[in-house]
Amino acid sequence: MLVDTHCHLDAAEFDGDRAAVADAATQAGVGLIVVPSIERANFGAVTSVCRDYRGCFAAYGIHPMYVERAMEADLDALRKTVLREQPVAVGEIGLDRFVEPRDDLRQEFYFSAQLELARDANLPVLLHSRRAIDSVLKQLRRCRVPGGIAHAFNGSRQQADEFIKLGFKLGFGGAMTFPRASRIRELAATLPLDAIVLETDAPDIPPEWKAGARNTPDQLPRIAQVLASLRGITVQEVAEATTANAAAALPVLARIH
Repeated sequence: MLVDTHCHLDAAEFDGDRAAVADAATQAGVGLIVVPSIERANFGAVTSVCRDYRGCFAAYGIHPMYVERAMEADLDALRKTVLREQPVAVGEIGLDRFVEPRDDLRQEFYFSAQLELARDANLPVLLHSRRAIDSVLKQLRRCRVPGGIAHAFNGSRQQADEFIKLGFKLGFGGAMTFPRASRIRELAATLPLDAIVLETDAPDIPPEWKAGARNTPDQLPRIAQVLASLRGITVQEVAEATTANAAAALPVLARIH
């Protein structure tokens, strides 16, 4: 069994064939899918997807690219949703220093508030840290949460080691499958295997063989095969290790798989 630790199955890109996409993932051997929210407006959609499709489990949070239209009342809504739904994590949360224009202080405010919420709820977090890894690590040292996953990791080995020290796993997916992605592939090949989890980020970050197309969670086995090839191990070893790692990062999953 494989675990897709980050898949936006609620996204509009799947409105026309969501059931078929979910079924294809199951048939491919993807037994569990974590579905993170991006803002208050899609908390309900995430809840519905995770109710309607077996093996899907929710995380709730406000993504840094959506804080521009967030209100402080959304944090209260998030807290109530977390208490009511008992998700696997708080997420997708973090910082983004890539998209322009942006409000860095506003991102910091919502990230900090959501880390505190996760700490108080004793929940791990799903982190977005595009071009902001050191700033994210600084916040994590200030507000200690019970680990989680650094989604779509694209940092240095030193930064990877810092996340690991703080109890985090590192998410690898489609970006790793491109031969030119030498730094990511080197990390995937050399990091401790017990630090790695797999993800698709579908419908985004498609693998090399679907470049420019919609990504789907049934691509995870081929992504796992790339990781196996990079490390010189079997895909079964990758599946067993990354599934165990996902359960360690997100303890609710450990009670399920």
